[in-house]
Order: sequence, then C-alpha cells, then structure tokens
Amino acid sequence: MTTETAASVRNEVRGEARHGDRVGVFWRYWSASTVSQLGDEVTRVALPLVAVVALHATALQVALITGAGYLAWLLIGLPAGVLVHRLPLRGTQVAMDLIRGAAVASVPLAAALGVLGLPQLVVVALLVGLASVVFDVGNATFLPSIVAKEELTVRNSLMSGSAATTQLAGPSLGGVLVQFLGGAASMLLDAVSYLLSAALLRTLPAAKQPPAERAPAGGVREQIREGWRFVTQHPVIGPCVAVATAVNFVCGGLMTLTPVFLVRTLGAPAAAVGALMATGGLGSLLGAAATPRLVARTGSGGALRRAALTATAFAFLLPAAGPGWGTLLFAFGNAGFSAGVVVTSIVTRTHRQTHTPPELLPRVMATVRFVSWGAIPVGALAAGAASAVWGTRTALVLLAVSSVASPSILLASRIRRMRELA
Repeated sequence: MTTETAASVRNEVRGEARHGDRVGVFWRYWSASTVSQLGDEVTRVALPLVAVVALHATALQVALITGAGYLAWLLIGLPAGVLVHRLPLRGTQVAMDLIRGAAVASVPLAAALGVLGLPQLVVVALLVGLASVVFDVGNATFLPSIVAKEELTVRNSLMSGSAATTQLAGPSLGGVLVQFLGGAASMLLDAVSYLLSAALLRTLPAAKQPPAERAPAGGVREQIREGWRFVTQHPVIGPCVAVATAVNFVCGGLMTLTPVFLVRTLGAPAAAVGALMATGGLGSLLGAAATPRLVARTGSGGALRRAALTATAFAFLLPAAGPGWGTLLFAFGNAGFSAGVVVTSIVTRTHRQTHTPPELLPRVMATVRFVSWGAIPVGALAAGAASAVWGTRTALVLLAVSSVASPSILLASRIRRMRELA
C-alpha cells in the first residue's frame, strides 16, 4: 500500500468515525427534545384541569394561565437571541430544562401541602414560558452545530415528525394520567421529562461559538437591531417570516374556535372532540414525513409555495363541516391544513439555519419567533371577537379567507420564481 493510499484510508476512516459520532450526538439531542415535548403535551391537558377541577377556576382564569405562556415571547422574545449568543449554549439549555422542571414540580408539591392557588399556576405558566423561549431559540441554534448542512432538511423533518407524534400521544396519555392520578400528580411526568432532557443534553458536546472576530459589537439594543435588520431586509427570510406570521395568526384563531365549533355547532361528544383535534397532529406527522421527498422533487422554493397553497385550500373545508358524518370533513381539513403548515415550517426553518451567519443565528431565530409567534394571541383574540359578533362558523370562514395571505405573500415576492431558496 502506498503512502498516499494509506493516508486516504486513514482520512476515510476518520471521516466515518466523525460521521458516526455526529449521528450519535443527534440521536441524544432528538431524545432530549422528544422526551421534553411529551411532558409538555401532558401538562397542556393537566394544568387547565388542575385549575378547573381543584380550584374551580372560571374560563377567564384558565385563559390567564394559557396566555401567560404566550406572554413570554412578547416579554423576552427579542433579547433571548442576545442572551443565547452570550452564554454557553449547552449549559443554557440544561439550565432552562432545570428551571422548567422545578416550576412544574412545584404544582404537585403545593397540592400535597394544601397551599395550591391560581396565582401559582399563572406564575408556573409564565416561568415555563420564559424558560421555553430561551430554550427554543437555543434549540434552533444548537441543531446546525451538530448536524451537517446537507442533512438539515431531513433532521428538521424528523424533529417536526416527532413533535407531531407527541401531539398525538401526549394529550391521550395526559387524560389517562389525570383520570387515575389527578391533575397535579400527573404533572410529575412533565417535571421528570425536563430532568431527563437536561441529563441527555449534558452529554452533548459544547456547541461551537462564533469566532471572536465576528462576535457582535455594541450593547443589547444594537445587537437586537442588527438581528431585526437582517431579518426584515433579507429578500428570502423577510417574506418567509411574513408567511409564518400570517399562518400563526390563523393557527391562533383555530385554537380558540375549534373546541367551541366542534361542541356547540357540530354537537360532537367530548370523546370525538379529542380525536378530531388530534387529526392536526396526524397531518403534521404526514407533512413532516413527506417534506424531504417534496423538497428533492420540487426544490425548497417549490415545496414552500405548494405547502402554502395546500394549507389555504384545506382551511376552507373547516367551516364547511356539518354534524354527524360531516365532522369527517373537519378532520380532513384539519389534517390537510396542518400538513401544509408543517412543510412550510420545516422548509423556512432549514433555510434560516443554513443561510444565516452563525454569529447572527440566535438573534435571527429570536426575531422570527417574536414576530411570528406574537401573532398567535392576536389571532386568538380576533377570532373570539368575530365569533361573538357573527358566530363561530362565520368566524372560521373569515379565518380561511385570512389564510390566503400566506400564498399571496410568496407570490408577491421573488420566491415565486425560485426553485431553491437562496
């Protein structure tokens, strides 16, 4: 064997070893995220039930608990990007998991001591929301540091598919736990899930920090403005954020209208309501599985346009649903809309991760989440007001009309001509 051949073999072996290490790191990262998301879905069922059953809370009081989590994005959504950039990423992720675990664990502890009250539930929701903002921004930044650029679409699809699976399994598991253990005790599962996530994340290698010469200059405000300018002035990321904001406005409205529409307009029994709402998770799972093939066949730009048009088309099926077998039309529309939304999310998130300078990525992700996720409570309030004035079915029609904004934004931008987002 020649010297050149031996060197080539050694380099190939080292490359395979590095690839194997990277794969193992990703699966630990995936396990941490999936375990944590499953606990989140359990708490999503358990926390409102604790308020309603144990504390006899009114609908407005339950809304305060729900709104506290979304308030976190408006409070620290933009500074979170700067915070994530300045602190060690892996350590920050572990710390956010521990904070969330301690906050959630305080609920069953207070219930056992007989001192649980509504203010504590609001504070717990707010603390979990604040820590989740930092964690989510860091999570989106962490993935590109452990996954090769060409693998990001597939890995993002897997992450979205796992999230959709937990959306299907989590509420059902939460309902069973609440039935047999009670609402407060069932939240112990979420607390344990955060601890497991922290333990898994602790085993990951430290994420690479941007080079010192490219570190952001100026104070916090200037760093936030730099991230904001990059997002709003970027010819692709800017329109994609506008699309995500329009989509989340509709999603926020659906969160408000779906339970009311199914129960009061369609007369669906409680058991059927859970199954019908779970079709969104099924659609998300199918969309996540189809994204890599769709991107390979049509390009990321083509996939994004098709996803936006698909979500809008299926949104118009929702208000057309009727009682009895007509509820299947709602299930079909809900699954199709969710599939279109998740493809949009995967494609745009992958583009941001691969086309944003590493030193700007945390701030860009925070800016995107601040703008697009801030539309969720706005959509929820707007849908609730429209339902009060014109009725739930008419409000759903208006939401469907609002969904036209997503493909319209794409067709009005340069993305309409792009096969690949670049």
